[in-house]
Amino acid sequence: MRTTVSVIKADVGSVAGHHKPHSKMLEAAAAKLKAAEESGLINTGYATHCGDDIILVMSHFRGEDNPEVHGLAWSIFKDITEKVAKPLKLYGAGQDLLSDAFSGNVKGLGPGVAELEFEERRSDPIIVFAADKTEPGAWNLPLYRIFASPDNTAGLVIDPTLHDGFKFDVLDLVESWSVVLKTPEEMYDLIALIGTVGRYAVSKVYRASDNEPAAAASTTRLSLIAGRYVGKDDPVMVVRAQAGFPAVGEVLSAFAQPPIVSGWMRGSHRGPLTPVSFRRGQNVVSYFDGPPRVIAMGWQVSNGKLVGVDGVEPSDLFEDPFWDVVRAKAAEIALTLRSMGEFEPARLGHEEMEYTTLPQIIERLRPRFKPLEVQVSKK
Repeated sequence: MRTTVSVIKADVGSVAGHHKPHSKMLEAAAAKLKAAEESGLINTGYATHCGDDIILVMSHFRGEDNPEVHGLAWSIFKDITEKVAKPLKLYGAGQDLLSDAFSGNVKGLGPGVAELEFEERRSDPIIVFAADKTEPGAWNLPLYRIFASPDNTAGLVIDPTLHDGFKFDVLDLVESWSVVLKTPEEMYDLIALIGTVGRYAVSKVYRASDNEPAAAASTTRLSLIAGRYVGKDDPVMVVRAQAGFPAVGEVLSAFAQPPIVSGWMRGSHRGPLTPVSFRRGQNVVSYFDGPPRVIAMGWQVSNGKLVGVDGVEPSDLFEDPFWDVVRAKAAEIALTLRSMGEFEPARLGHEEMEYTTLPQIIERLRPRFKPLEVQVSKK
C-alpha cells in the first residue's frame, strides 16, 4: 500500500506579534481537514502550530505534489487569512501567501512543503518536525547526524540493514540545482556542501541499498521568492524510523546538542535550535522573538492513516523531562549570543543581511560615503 504523508505550513497571522496563531484559526483549519476526510480527499488530517506558523499534516493515497491536496492546504490558509486573521487585525495576516496564482502546487508561493510517498511496512513509525524562526538549512546538521554520523546513530555501525548508508539529495537554493551524494563514501563532499546552511539544504534522504525514501524536508526560501525579507522560512520535515531506518531515539538524539541556526529576531540573528514540548505549551516564542525552536510529533502509519496516542493526536516526543536539560543548555547559548548585541556572529553575515531591512539603512547613508585618497609614498 503506497501512502503519502504531506506536511504543509504557513504563517498567515498571529496574536501579540509573532507569539502564536489565534485559536479560531486552528479550529477553522481542523474543520476543513475533517471535511476533507469525510469527502475522501485525504485519509487523516491534523492541524497544529509551532510558534506563529500553522502546520497541516495529512495522509492520503494521491502521491506527492497532488493538486487537490495542495489545493486543500492553499484554501485553508486563504480562508483563515480572510475570515479570521484580517478581521481580527492579527499580525502578519497572510504574510506567507506571496501570490494568488495557485495552479495546482503551493511550492514557490510561500508555504513550506515536505512530502514522502512510500510503501507501508509491517509497522511504520514517522516523526514530523516543525521549526520556527529559522531556515531550511537548519535541518542539515540534524539530518547529517541521523543518517550519516555513527557517533549519533549506532545503527549505522551495528545494524546490517543500515550498513550500506544513505543518499542525500542536496539543493542549491541560489542556483536551483541539485546533487545526490552517498554516505559514507562521499561524506566529506556532503559536509562541504551542507555545512553552508544558507545556500545548500537537504531536500530528501534515501536508503542507499534500495532507494527507499527515509526523510523529506521543506526547502522554501521566502526571501528568494519575494526578493526581500517577508518572514523566516520556518521549515518542516518528515522522518521515517525503525526497522531499516534509524531508531526513534537515534533520530531525536540529533537535537540533544542544539545546532546554531539562522533566523530568530527579524530573521537577522543566529540562535540555538531548541527542542520543545507542544503539550507543555513550549511551542511559542517570546525572548527576542525566539529562540528558534523545534517540535517533534510521533505517529504510526496504518493503512494510509495517521495513528497517534489518542486518535490522530500525536505523541509529543520532546515532552520527556530529559529535554529540560537540553532546553536549559539552549537558553544559556541564547543568552551568550545575545550578550554580543548586533555584532557577528550573533547577527548574520553581510550576504544574508541583504534580504533584511538593513540595506535600507546602508542606502540612506550612501551619499555620505567618500572615496579614500590613496597616498603614494616617495622614496
